[in-house]
Amino acid sequence: MRTIAIASHKGGVGKTTLAINLSAAFAKLGKRALVVDMDPQGHCAVGVALPEDRIEYSILDCLQSQGTSAAVDLSQITWQVAPDYDLAPASPALSQLEERAKGTIAETTLLTQVLNATTRTYDVCVIDCPPHPGTLMRNALKAADEIVIPVETGYYALHDLPGQIEAFEAIAREGGRQVRIHVVPNQYDVRTKLAREILAELRQRFASVITNAVINFNTKLKEGACYGQPITEFAPGSSGAHDFGALARELLHERTASAERTPSVDAIAARLAADSDRLLATSTPLITAETRRDTTTKRADVAGDQRKTDQKIAAAYGAGETSEGVVFRTLRPEAQHVQLAGDFNDWMPHATPMRRTGQDGVFETRLNLPQGRYRYRLVVDGRWARDEDNPHVESNEYGEINSVVEVG
Repeated sequence: MRTIAIASHKGGVGKTTLAINLSAAFAKLGKRALVVDMDPQGHCAVGVALPEDRIEYSILDCLQSQGTSAAVDLSQITWQVAPDYDLAPASPALSQLEERAKGTIAETTLLTQVLNATTRTYDVCVIDCPPHPGTLMRNALKAADEIVIPVETGYYALHDLPGQIEAFEAIAREGGRQVRIHVVPNQYDVRTKLAREILAELRQRFASVITNAVINFNTKLKEGACYGQPITEFAPGSSGAHDFGALARELLHERTASAERTPSVDAIAARLAADSDRLLATSTPLITAETRRDTTTKRADVAGDQRKTDQKIAAAYGAGETSEGVVFRTLRPEAQHVQLAGDFNDWMPHATPMRRTGQDGVFETRLNLPQGRYRYRLVVDGRWARDEDNPHVESNEYGEINSVVEVG
């Protein structure tokens, strides 16, 4: 069983929301998921609408009973939230363990003992940590294989994050373990310049630990919490559900953070010339010499030639103007969702999803755009990227590359 702790010294914006919805996304992917709430505030139970007056036993009962003849198993306290999704709730009384414990090794490995002794089989366990360091957080981090740190894309994130990573790694080392750190950009609002700048800076400074997936600002996440439902149940087609699905897949597949990191502007610029040569050498001409001769000698065939040209453009990857609008096509065989963000939709990816065509891994959308010059990027499973099949690009102020299409 993989164990993932959601941790932040200051609680983090949406820490509990992340724990609830990430677990739900794991369950949607067919993994049996368990959430363990180690925060005395007990917000996980609130977030999935468990009736507080009916929670007779909590994770505290499991922890306190360790080493006794009547140890309480997790199966005795868990609630089923959804298929393949269970919750071990907390209670305000959990703070008693914090006050009583003196930080001994035995006191900080209680959760590890509980998880090792569980009689139920889970694929992944997500632990919602308390918002401050102490015995409860030490229990959570020592039981974890991985630590996920949600970071709001605001100014203070750049200053707080290095200290958090160092502190969490130090706690894990107390138990002789080396955990894997994942930093998840959270509450990201692409509409604000500051958020885009902070995200670019986070990716540059913390390239080895930051995830490709980003949790974008989405009101459906807050609404789902109000109704006591994970986003996968409340709004399965929302961008929030897509974001958590992308994060769950990334963590499950254990993709290295550097494998798909956006390269530097210099590296991209150096590759553009080679890309252009490759495209010119391998692409089928859209208008052949024969087509040109027919067009000039037979005026009646102009319309037919235009239709042929449109069909060839539509069959190519990248962006191309046709008589019916601008066609955007990309080959992404590993992607679950592809979206389009650019000048034409105020850089809002969820406004322009690309549909999967009948061909394997091909995504397409068609837009009717007025005459002008447009910048855009693809958003592949939450990761922003340039359109590699479009040689027309320009750098932006965030050190990234935008693709460009001109409509005549």
